[in-house]
Amino acid sequence: MDTAHAAHHETSRWPLVTGAGVLLTALTLLAAAQWKLSLATVVLAGITVAVLAVGVAGWAHEFFTEGKEEGLGPVAVVAFIVSEVMIFGTMFAAFWAARIGQADQWASFVPSELDLGLAFWLTVILWASSGTIVVAERAFERGERARALAWLAATFVLGSLFVALHMNEWAHLAAAGFRIGANSYASTFYGLTGVHTSHVIVGLLIQAVLFWVIARGLMTRERVTLFRGTSLYWHFVDIMWLMVAANAYLIGGVV
Repeated sequence: MDTAHAAHHETSRWPLVTGAGVLLTALTLLAAAQWKLSLATVVLAGITVAVLAVGVAGWAHEFFTEGKEEGLGPVAVVAFIVSEVMIFGTMFAAFWAARIGQADQWASFVPSELDLGLAFWLTVILWASSGTIVVAERAFERGERARALAWLAATFVLGSLFVALHMNEWAHLAAAGFRIGANSYASTFYGLTGVHTSHVIVGLLIQAVLFWVIARGLMTRERVTLFRGTSLYWHFVDIMWLMVAANAYLIGGVV
Protein backbone atom coordinates (compact mmCIF):
# COMPACT_ATOMS: atom_id res chain seq x y z
CA MET A 1 0.00 0.00 0.00
CA ASP A 2 1.50 3.30 -1.06
CA THR A 3 1.34 6.13 1.37
CA ALA A 4 1.82 9.65 0.10
CA HIS A 5 3.90 11.89 2.30
CA ALA A 6 3.83 15.64 1.87
CA ALA A 7 6.71 17.54 3.38
CA HIS A 8 5.73 20.45 5.58
CA HIS A 9 8.02 23.43 5.77
CA GLU A 10 7.47 25.93 8.54
CA THR A 11 8.62 29.46 7.91
CA SER A 12 8.83 32.44 10.21
CA ARG A 13 10.34 35.90 9.91
CA TRP A 14 10.81 36.38 13.64
CA PRO A 15 14.07 34.39 14.04
CA LEU A 16 15.59 36.68 11.39
CA VAL A 17 14.43 39.79 13.26
CA THR A 18 15.74 38.44 16.56
CA GLY A 19 19.04 37.46 14.94
CA ALA A 20 19.40 41.00 13.60
CA GLY A 21 18.96 42.21 17.18
CA VAL A 22 21.76 39.93 18.34
CA LEU A 23 24.03 41.28 15.59
CA LEU A 24 23.18 44.84 16.59
CA THR A 25 24.06 43.97 20.19
CA ALA A 26 27.58 43.02 19.12
CA LEU A 27 27.90 46.24 17.09
CA THR A 28 26.70 48.27 20.07
CA LEU A 29 29.34 46.71 22.32
CA LEU A 30 32.02 47.37 19.72
CA ALA A 31 30.93 51.00 19.38
CA ALA A 32 31.16 51.43 23.14
CA ALA A 33 34.27 49.44 24.03
CA GLN A 34 36.43 49.46 20.91
CA TRP A 35 35.44 52.37 18.70
CA LYS A 36 34.69 54.79 21.60
CA LEU A 37 31.73 56.29 19.73
CA SER A 38 29.40 57.61 22.43
CA LEU A 39 26.62 58.94 20.19
CA ALA A 40 26.69 55.88 17.95
CA THR A 41 26.51 53.65 21.02
CA VAL A 42 23.38 55.38 22.30
CA VAL A 43 21.69 55.23 18.89
CA LEU A 44 22.65 51.59 18.32
CA ALA A 45 21.55 50.63 21.82
CA GLY A 46 18.11 52.13 21.24
CA ILE A 47 17.71 50.39 17.87
CA THR A 48 18.98 47.11 19.35
CA VAL A 49 16.47 47.13 22.21
CA ALA A 50 13.64 47.91 19.80
CA VAL A 51 14.59 45.20 17.29
CA LEU A 52 15.07 42.57 19.99
CA ALA A 53 11.79 43.49 21.65
CA VAL A 54 9.87 43.26 18.38
CA GLY A 55 11.61 40.03 17.36
CA VAL A 56 11.12 38.19 20.64
CA ALA A 57 7.56 39.44 21.13
CA GLY A 58 6.60 38.48 17.59
CA TRP A 59 8.21 35.07 17.91
CA ALA A 60 6.46 34.39 21.23
CA HIS A 61 3.10 35.57 19.87
CA GLU A 62 3.47 33.39 16.80
CA PHE A 63 4.28 30.32 18.86
CA PHE A 64 1.47 30.70 21.36
CA THR A 65 -1.13 31.42 18.68
CA GLU A 66 -0.03 29.05 15.91
CA GLY A 67 2.60 26.64 17.21
CA LYS A 68 2.42 23.61 19.45
CA GLU A 69 4.61 22.26 22.22
CA GLU A 70 6.58 19.13 21.40
CA GLY A 71 7.29 18.28 25.03
CA LEU A 72 11.05 18.80 24.69
CA GLY A 73 11.20 22.11 26.53
CA PRO A 74 12.41 20.75 29.91
CA VAL A 75 15.03 18.58 28.17
CA ALA A 76 16.31 21.59 26.24
CA VAL A 77 16.55 23.72 29.39
CA VAL A 78 18.47 21.00 31.22
CA ALA A 79 20.88 20.65 28.27
CA PHE A 80 21.36 24.40 28.25
CA ILE A 81 22.09 24.45 31.98
CA VAL A 82 24.68 21.69 31.56
CA SER A 83 26.48 23.83 28.98
CA GLU A 84 26.32 26.79 31.37
CA VAL A 85 27.87 24.72 34.15
CA MET A 86 30.85 24.15 31.86
CA ILE A 87 31.22 27.90 31.35
CA PHE A 88 31.16 28.57 35.09
CA GLY A 89 33.53 25.64 35.64
CA THR A 90 36.09 27.34 33.41
CA MET A 91 35.78 30.56 35.42
CA PHE A 92 36.19 28.69 38.71
CA ALA A 93 39.27 26.90 37.37
CA ALA A 94 40.84 30.22 36.40
CA PHE A 95 40.07 31.64 39.85
CA TRP A 96 41.61 28.70 41.70
CA ALA A 97 44.68 28.67 39.47
CA ALA A 98 45.29 32.30 40.38
CA ARG A 99 44.40 31.81 44.07
CA ILE A 100 46.80 28.89 44.51
CA GLY A 101 49.54 30.17 42.25
CA GLN A 102 49.75 33.57 43.98
CA ALA A 103 48.77 32.59 47.51
CA ASP A 104 51.79 34.29 49.05
CA GLN A 105 50.81 37.74 47.76
CA TRP A 106 47.03 37.34 47.61
CA ALA A 107 46.44 39.36 50.78
CA SER A 108 47.81 42.45 49.06
CA PHE A 109 45.23 42.05 46.29
CA VAL A 110 42.17 42.23 48.57
CA PRO A 111 40.74 45.77 48.70
CA SER A 112 39.61 47.20 52.01
CA GLU A 113 36.41 48.35 50.27
CA LEU A 114 35.23 44.78 49.66
CA ASP A 115 31.97 44.40 51.59
CA LEU A 116 31.15 40.87 52.70
CA GLY A 117 27.92 42.15 54.22
CA LEU A 118 26.71 43.20 50.78
CA ALA A 119 27.41 39.70 49.48
CA PHE A 120 25.12 38.37 52.22
CA TRP A 121 22.28 40.70 51.29
CA LEU A 122 22.72 39.95 47.60
CA THR A 123 22.28 36.28 48.50
CA VAL A 124 19.12 37.01 50.51
CA ILE A 125 17.65 39.04 47.64
CA LEU A 126 18.38 36.45 44.97
CA TRP A 127 17.15 33.53 47.03
CA ALA A 128 13.99 35.41 47.94
CA SER A 129 13.37 35.76 44.20
CA SER A 130 13.52 31.97 43.88
CA GLY A 131 10.66 31.78 46.33
CA THR A 132 8.56 34.39 44.54
CA ILE A 133 8.88 32.70 41.15
CA VAL A 134 7.77 29.38 42.69
CA VAL A 135 4.69 31.11 44.11
CA ALA A 136 4.05 32.71 40.71
CA GLU A 137 4.28 29.39 38.88
CA ARG A 138 1.97 27.61 41.30
CA ALA A 139 -0.54 30.46 41.13
CA PHE A 140 -0.67 30.22 37.36
CA GLU A 141 -1.15 26.45 37.48
CA ARG A 142 -4.18 27.06 39.71
CA GLY A 143 -5.60 29.49 37.16
CA GLU A 144 -4.85 32.62 39.23
CA ARG A 145 -3.37 34.75 36.45
CA ALA A 146 -3.40 38.09 38.29
CA ARG A 147 -1.66 36.57 41.32
CA ALA A 148 0.90 34.89 39.06
CA LEU A 149 1.68 38.20 37.36
CA ALA A 150 2.07 39.96 40.72
CA TRP A 151 4.56 37.41 42.04
CA LEU A 152 6.40 37.31 38.72
CA ALA A 153 6.71 41.10 38.91
CA ALA A 154 8.11 40.73 42.44
CA THR A 155 10.70 38.27 41.09
CA PHE A 156 11.69 40.76 38.40
CA VAL A 157 12.04 43.58 40.94
CA LEU A 158 14.23 41.48 43.23
CA GLY A 159 16.43 40.37 40.34
CA SER A 160 16.75 43.96 39.12
CA LEU A 161 17.68 45.08 42.63
CA PHE A 162 20.41 42.43 42.71
CA VAL A 163 21.85 43.70 39.41
CA ALA A 164 21.67 47.36 40.48
CA LEU A 165 23.39 46.76 43.83
CA HIS A 166 26.02 44.57 42.18
CA MET A 167 26.84 47.18 39.53
CA ASN A 168 27.01 49.88 42.18
CA GLU A 169 29.49 47.71 44.08
CA TRP A 170 31.62 47.32 40.94
CA ALA A 171 31.68 51.09 40.45
CA HIS A 172 32.67 51.61 44.10
CA LEU A 173 35.48 49.05 43.90
CA ALA A 174 36.73 50.36 40.55
CA ALA A 175 36.89 53.89 41.94
CA ALA A 176 39.16 52.54 44.69
CA GLY A 177 41.51 51.03 42.09
CA PHE A 178 40.17 47.47 42.16
CA ARG A 179 39.74 47.13 38.39
CA ILE A 180 40.09 44.37 35.81
CA GLY A 181 43.81 43.89 35.21
CA ALA A 182 44.85 45.46 38.51
CA ASN A 183 45.79 42.04 39.87
CA SER A 184 44.74 38.40 39.60
CA TYR A 185 42.05 38.71 42.26
CA ALA A 186 40.44 41.70 40.57
CA SER A 187 40.38 40.01 37.17
CA THR A 188 38.92 36.73 38.46
CA PHE A 189 36.50 38.56 40.79
CA TYR A 190 34.98 40.52 37.93
CA GLY A 191 35.11 37.44 35.72
CA LEU A 192 33.06 35.35 38.14
CA THR A 193 30.60 38.01 39.24
CA GLY A 194 30.32 39.46 35.74
CA VAL A 195 29.47 36.17 34.07
CA HIS A 196 26.93 35.43 36.77
CA THR A 197 25.31 38.86 36.54
CA SER A 198 25.03 38.49 32.78
CA HIS A 199 23.01 35.33 33.42
CA VAL A 200 20.79 37.19 35.87
CA ILE A 201 20.13 39.84 33.19
CA VAL A 202 19.24 37.13 30.67
CA GLY A 203 16.86 35.65 33.24
CA LEU A 204 15.21 39.04 33.71
CA LEU A 205 14.72 39.43 29.97
CA ILE A 206 13.10 35.99 29.79
CA GLN A 207 10.84 36.94 32.70
CA ALA A 208 9.79 40.09 30.83
CA VAL A 209 8.78 37.97 27.84
CA LEU A 210 6.95 35.54 30.12
CA PHE A 211 5.10 38.40 31.83
CA TRP A 212 3.99 39.75 28.44
CA VAL A 213 2.82 36.33 27.27
CA ILE A 214 0.76 35.78 30.42
CA ALA A 215 -0.64 39.33 30.47
CA ARG A 216 -1.80 38.96 26.87
CA GLY A 217 -3.56 35.73 27.76
CA LEU A 218 -1.48 33.73 25.29
CA MET A 219 -0.35 31.11 27.80
CA THR A 220 -2.77 28.46 29.00
CA ARG A 221 -2.52 26.06 31.92
CA GLU A 222 -1.87 23.26 29.43
CA ARG A 223 1.08 25.06 27.82
CA VAL A 224 3.41 26.07 30.63
CA THR A 225 6.78 24.96 29.25
CA LEU A 226 7.99 28.58 29.02
CA PHE A 227 7.04 29.21 32.63
CA ARG A 228 8.69 26.02 33.87
CA GLY A 229 11.80 26.65 31.79
CA THR A 230 12.09 30.21 33.08
CA SER A 231 11.68 29.05 36.65
CA LEU A 232 14.23 26.26 36.26
CA TYR A 233 16.77 28.64 34.72
CA TRP A 234 16.23 31.16 37.53
CA HIS A 235 16.80 28.50 40.20
CA PHE A 236 20.04 27.57 38.43
CA VAL A 237 21.17 31.21 38.54
CA ASP A 238 20.34 31.39 42.25
CA ILE A 239 22.18 28.17 43.11
CA MET A 240 25.19 29.19 41.05
CA TRP A 241 25.36 32.47 42.97
CA LEU A 242 26.18 30.55 46.16
CA MET A 243 29.26 29.10 44.49
CA VAL A 244 30.23 32.43 42.94
CA ALA A 245 29.85 34.29 46.24
CA ALA A 246 31.70 31.60 48.19
CA ASN A 247 34.68 31.85 45.83
CA ALA A 248 34.72 35.54 44.92
CA TYR A 249 34.00 36.90 48.40
CA LEU A 250 34.88 34.30 51.03
CA ILE A 251 37.72 32.26 49.54
CA GLY A 252 39.03 35.24 47.63
CA GLY A 253 38.36 38.08 50.06
CA VAL A 254 39.09 36.50 53.44
CA VAL A 255 42.80 35.96 54.06
